[in-house]
Amino acid sequence: KLLGRLAEGKVYRAQQANLAARNFFNRGNLVALRELALRRTAERVDAEMDAMPRDDAATSRPGAVSERILVCVGPSPFSVRLVRAARRMATAMKTQWIAAYVETPAASRLSAEAQERISQTLRLAQQLGGQTVTLSGADASEEILAYARQRNVARIIIGKPQHTRWRERFTGSFVDTLIRKSGAIDIYVIRDERIEAAATGGLPARSPQKMSWAGYGWALGATLAATILGVVFYHRLGFSNINVLMLYLLVVLSISWRFGRGPAIVSAVAGVLAFDYTVVPPYYSFSVSDTQYFFTFAVMLVTGLLISALTDNMRRQTELARRRERRTAALFALSRELAVIPEKKRLLETATSQIAEVFASDCWMLLADEGGHLAAAAAAQEATLDEKEMAVADWAFHHNEPAGATTNTLASARGLYVPLRASQGMVGVLGLTPRNSESEQALRDPQRLQLLEAFAGQTALAVERVNLAGEAQRAWERAESEFLRNTLLSTVSHDLRTPLAAITGAATSMLAPGDMLGPQARQEMLATIADESERMERLINNLLDMTRLETGGLRLNREWFPLPELIVSAVQREEKLLKNRPVNVSIQPDFPLLHVDGVLLEQVFINLLDNAVAYTPPDSAIEIAGRVDGALAVMEVSDHGPGLPDDVQRVFEKFYRGPSTENRRGMGLGLAICRGILELHGGKISAQNRPGGGGAVFRLELPVERQPAQAQEAAIAAPAPAPAAAAAGAETAGA
Repeated sequence: KLLGRLAEGKVYRAQQANLAARNFFNRGNLVALRELALRRTAERVDAEMDAMPRDDAATSRPGAVSERILVCVGPSPFSVRLVRAARRMATAMKTQWIAAYVETPAASRLSAEAQERISQTLRLAQQLGGQTVTLSGADASEEILAYARQRNVARIIIGKPQHTRWRERFTGSFVDTLIRKSGAIDIYVIRDERIEAAATGGLPARSPQKMSWAGYGWALGATLAATILGVVFYHRLGFSNINVLMLYLLVVLSISWRFGRGPAIVSAVAGVLAFDYTVVPPYYSFSVSDTQYFFTFAVMLVTGLLISALTDNMRRQTELARRRERRTAALFALSRELAVIPEKKRLLETATSQIAEVFASDCWMLLADEGGHLAAAAAAQEATLDEKEMAVADWAFHHNEPAGATTNTLASARGLYVPLRASQGMVGVLGLTPRNSESEQALRDPQRLQLLEAFAGQTALAVERVNLAGEAQRAWERAESEFLRNTLLSTVSHDLRTPLAAITGAATSMLAPGDMLGPQARQEMLATIADESERMERLINNLLDMTRLETGGLRLNREWFPLPELIVSAVQREEKLLKNRPVNVSIQPDFPLLHVDGVLLEQVFINLLDNAVAYTPPDSAIEIAGRVDGALAVMEVSDHGPGLPDDVQRVFEKFYRGPSTENRRGMGLGLAICRGILELHGGKISAQNRPGGGGAVFRLELPVERQPAQAQEAAIAAPAPAPAAAAAGAETAGA
């Protein structure tokens, strides 16, 4: 119909219509376009059928099978069509598909162009949604079948060979072997009629090998040396000709391992000729008197050729194994380094330095922010990316495909940019700028490119791990902050409500009209208001002290203080709370001066006394002792209460309060403040139960510093604790 419309002049004018019909709108192109349109229509109909509700049994159909499809790719340009065919078949069957390439010993002879085609084909398979895998082995068919059975592959797609039968007789047929050993796996053989047989030959295109004249020289020289030894062994020492033949085979084996197949073949042929010339009668002539020697020559030549072929394959396999080992070692070293680094900056610096060293290139690490904008996070050199290079990296990030040098996308860029794919999406881009032509050529190697992508994957997972760890830490901090906030609100609201209620009640009663209250009642209410106000002040001061300790806003004002002075001051401030409770003080006579903040250390003793009053019976005694233990000044505050819980260290946590008692007061911040003040002084505080039970002991440790010159005078002039203790109704024992 389109050709008819062109002929009728309904699309273009007559001259333009004839030109279009002869060029683009020819029958062959239109048939191909029609086939593509039909395929696309069929795919869309299948997609619409899948999207329809499954409630109606008439419109439902069985689900797709889960068996995979595997396509074999190689250096041939025909592999691209095989990949697309596998993708169409997998889409129609709604199953997974894999593109596999087998790296055999012959792969080392591939040209750079053929290696680039392999890399592009595998990259195309990834872009079309397939998995890619590179296998290694001497027999490609055995490796393909073993992998197919391991991955539950139901269908294998291969290309139809175009080479002649005589080549298959010598080299073997990959297709025939695959079909014969496939078992329950279906084999699909596809032929491309548009490509010449020379371009789609079964054997890969090989790179032009430089002739090693040194190898051929060594082959001829070694054969000559074996001939001289053979003449001596055979004609002078009486060795058998079999022993001489072994010399030539040894030469073939050595030359094949050292210089390859070509020189080994030369040494095998030269060895047969030399053996005939020196050992076979008539001697020193190529004539043969006994025709049985022709069989010996044939066996000797075939043996030499087989030895050269097998040795050459073994040498190439060893080289491939060495390359794989180096790639695996490099990947393992990077993984091991990244697994133990917790900081993102150091992680990126380590990754860039190692990748730059492995690929001999300048390495960049670009990470994306929440808005998807890339920014340089680490680099292995002091330089910046220009606007063009950043545009290429941005394209690779948003399209999830490699771009830049050595690729088909934006190939004019200086650097190669590989996206950093993590399990939860893209995290950035890894960039490499080759330092020289050798580095750029190495990046064209498909194995090197796969290694780079593996490095990028490991780096992306490490970055994602650090990000998730940071998010987990922030989530824990938010949960902890929420818990502390709720605890603080609950505690403060409860502990502040009690004194506020008492103050409000007393003040309201005193403000009541009339003169209903007597002088004594008014005095008691004023005392209540004063006591509860002091209690509120203490609660608020504890909150402020805890806040200053956690934010680092508390600064020490160190001076030299005698311990008795601090104890006297603390007992005097707690006089109302202690009432008639005995406080026994026992301090070593030569106890040194303490270089501390007197106000803060006094607050420590006040909190410990307050804690003892809250958790011990009203008539129980409190002991305060001080002694020197080596380089430490040790102070202990003991009580005779019920003791501490099993988890002793919990008493120093914020908002923790012991088992309920009738006298329990406060918010559980006193001991936490004591620990913070002692740690600020370079000391520590610990707690334990009395041996045998019946009370708790809080042990304070501070380092003893070098005493000032007036230490002795200060110690003599220090007031004894007896007056303060007596004022509190306490018993004293030495100061």
